Amino acid sequence: MSDQKGCVKCGCTTTTQKEIATTGTGLSKLLDIQHNKFIVISCTDCGYSELYNKKSSTAGNIVDLFFGG
Repeated sequence: MSDQKGCVKCGCTTTTQKEIATTGTGLSKLLDIQHNKFIVISCTDCGYSELYNKKSSTAGNIVDLFFGG
């Protein structure tokens, strides 16, 4: 595990957070049912983004993962 803190692309230490919902495959895609929810953490400097499954952990833990904490 790396000791690097900050964005893996540019080293910036500030982020934005958004939530998105997407369709799956098959019937949910056909009916446009957006049941897959993700948190998107983006670097405010270069825009590099990572998606995290919303039900996997809290936002604070996700930001720690983005920064390599």
